[in-house]
Amino acid sequence: MSTRSFNPPVRTLMGPGPSDVHPRVLAAMARPTIGHLDPAFVAMMEETKALLQYAFQTQNAFTFPVSGPGSAGMETCFVNLVEPGDKVIVCQNGVFGARMKENVVRAGGEPIVVEDNLGEPIDPGKVEDALKKHRGVTLVAFVHAETSTGVESDAQALARIAHQHGAATIVDAVTSLGGSPLSVDAWGLDAVYSGSQKCLSCTPGLSPVTFSERAAEKIKKRKSPVQSWFLDLTLVMGYWGTGKRTYHHTAPINPLYGLHEALVLLKEEGLEASWARHRQQYEALRAGIEAMGLSYLVKEPHRLPQLNAIRVPEGVDDATVRSKLLHDYNIEIGGGLGALAGKLWRIGLMGHGANPKNVMSCLGALDAVLAELRAPIQEGAAVTAAQKAFA
Repeated sequence: MSTRSFNPPVRTLMGPGPSDVHPRVLAAMARPTIGHLDPAFVAMMEETKALLQYAFQTQNAFTFPVSGPGSAGMETCFVNLVEPGDKVIVCQNGVFGARMKENVVRAGGEPIVVEDNLGEPIDPGKVEDALKKHRGVTLVAFVHAETSTGVESDAQALARIAHQHGAATIVDAVTSLGGSPLSVDAWGLDAVYSGSQKCLSCTPGLSPVTFSERAAEKIKKRKSPVQSWFLDLTLVMGYWGTGKRTYHHTAPINPLYGLHEALVLLKEEGLEASWARHRQQYEALRAGIEAMGLSYLVKEPHRLPQLNAIRVPEGVDDATVRSKLLHDYNIEIGGGLGALAGKLWRIGLMGHGANPKNVMSCLGALDAVLAELRAPIQEGAAVTAAQKAFA
């Protein structure tokens, strides 16, 4: 067993996450550690909350980062809002909708699943039909940006339908925050969770969340205790709330430095400029992918610019291509999940990694690998098409 320091290889991260971390974020994380109740750290916490409100486009007082990855943010929403016996509509059009269902079951709720095909957005009509059929539904849970397929659903329409039937919403925005339009207050979203490692260009391990007044009131009126002590918001907000801080847990201090810096970068660029940049890089990548003769899983109006789900061509081994990209070119892309394993490549254009250099490098390397494997593609067409798109 090695006892030497670990020095990771330098990779270009173009999978479904984590994304390339901005150098300023890495530098911020190397700053001196101070106490989690130090006045200077507490001041930074307040700034982080305000910057997250900007990123989420909300005035929600309950906006802060959970000390844990996006999955911890998801569980925070479900364990606080779902009580035993609650009826919860869970929209499932990919792997992460299935995880929502599992959270409802473990919290003692009754999941009512509304399914759509992989690669297709959630059908608001199906959700409305389910709400009419099942009386007393308290929550509608759905994924805004389904990372397993690269499809975006209409969060605003789904929230409006839920509210018309007296239900609140839980929304997965892990892949959308910072990369594509997300307006929590304007769209009426109630409980939203995300992750630090995607379009925010931070390291994994923190999960930004935000809760509306409607959601906060539901939590306050619970009849049973939250099943998780660590994620119980009535306790956590004693630390992250306003006024005198009470000890709850030792926060991940240096990772929070990194998230703060990532959010400063987002504010400097401007939210709408970030959305536009992600869209521009996607359009160039798409031009190259299509010129090569490859196709997307998701139809154009519903594609996420930051997560491109590309069909593996006939006769090509998915894992071989990804392995050659990694070992020969130091480029990481993702494979398909669940029923789509072996059938998709997931190419991420997220945060700091959504830039022309990465687009061109990825297309050039993918073209070379597929040509070497004698795949049925138009060799040499991808980079030229992307250059025209950028021009």
